Amino acid sequence: MTLDMEPLLSEPSETRFRPTAPLTNLRRRAALYRELRSFFDEKGFVEVSTPALSRDVVVDRFVESIPVVVPRCWQERDDLASRRFDDPETSRRMVETFYLQTSPEFAMKRLVASGMDAIYQLAPAFRRGDCGKTHNVEFTMLEWYRTGDDYSAGRRFLADLVENVARAFYARTDVSPQSWSSRPLVMRPFGDVFVEETGIDPHICSIDDLRRFAQRNRIAYPESYSSPENPATRDDWIDLVFSEAVQPNLGFDAPVLLYDYPATQSQLARVDVVEGRPVARRFELFIQGLELANGYDELLDPSVLRDRIAVVAEERRRDGSPELPRESRLLAAMDAGLPPCSGCALGVDRLLCVLLGTDRIADVVAFPVEIA
Repeated sequence: MTLDMEPLLSEPSETRFRPTAPLTNLRRRAALYRELRSFFDEKGFVEVSTPALSRDVVVDRFVESIPVVVPRCWQERDDLASRRFDDPETSRRMVETFYLQTSPEFAMKRLVASGMDAIYQLAPAFRRGDCGKTHNVEFTMLEWYRTGDDYSAGRRFLADLVENVARAFYARTDVSPQSWSSRPLVMRPFGDVFVEETGIDPHICSIDDLRRFAQRNRIAYPESYSSPENPATRDDWIDLVFSEAVQPNLGFDAPVLLYDYPATQSQLARVDVVEGRPVARRFELFIQGLELANGYDELLDPSVLRDRIAVVAEERRRDGSPELPRESRLLAAMDAGLPPCSGCALGVDRLLCVLLGTDRIADVVAFPVEIA
């Protein structure tokens, strides 16, 4: 679904420069930034800045980064480069591929491995193809890491942030509080909520269980899901059923934080055994049917991450997706030793949407990709 740009494009050409978001909302956005920074400052965090353009990139089956080809730094015609650069070879490097970052995760973990123990960042992030009512190719991400925080502490920190920042935002602005903000955040295991909404246990169900549920409930799925060459995986079906039958019902009465995901959906989180079954030590926040945040009890073992990257790389190959680098400076940092920590990433644009009671990203950003 693309953003509805018709009202803007129907304006006279001399006024088409205007933002999609009301100016009042852009001022409210600035107020939200102040409250977020104040919250982290009071907790003793250091605000950091890491590259938006990097040779490293998160390898995820469904997250597409934007490659950027950077030519040599200097087109040398005489000895100018030798006089200008400390390392003359800088001017002679050939074309390299960089990536606009889908998250500041890799670089921030490198800082944690280097000795920083409580850091946060408000950063632009980029994902190719993410364009719609609640998506934009470029968006603002709030990400943080703190060493020593375990799985429970990471979840409590996110709950504390949401409750305190919402309260402070409404006190600072003229916005009437949304009803969800007056109730404490609720934490629930992913499997319990999935069972309540569908009658299916996502930790032990089969693909046939999920397919039959989708068919009974008229949930559309691509023909490729039944492809004999590259059929949909069990996780594909879990994601489909969750996004269509579970997520739309979450977080209207109060913010909902789900945790203990199926072990196969671990990404960069640790896996542990809970009540006799392996689970991913991962948590996500939902408000008004929107996913706002994704956090981990962070994986520390580089050999496990290399294995996961190899699996994802093969899935991307079968999907026909572009190949991404399998080695990174994050892996080098993990080889050197990443201390135990919890991290989380939160979509700032979506947070402002739920604070204002809108479900359109275009209402809270100045220039969505269609008019950027």
